[in-house]
Amino acid sequence: MTDATKRTVRTVIQGVVAFALALPAIVDAAGIPESLPWVAGALAVAGGLARVMALPSVEALLDRVGLGIVEQGGDGTR
Repeated sequence: MTDATKRTVRTVIQGVVAFALALPAIVDAAGIPESLPWVAGALAVAGGLARVMALPSVEALLDRVGLGIVEQGGDGTR
């Protein structure tokens, strides 16, 4: 997989996480009651997803599935 493809997939994942983080504000701005079961479930999933993406082990998992981005030093080494 090329670096461009990896970066695209990671950007999509980050977009989903960003939406998950913004979901509580969206629900509040729209005036939707947070007590509705589907809204409460969506907010719980969004919070869980945001928490999981913050873990260092997620980067290790992305490396294992081929979505890791090699951070190169000035001499081209990892």
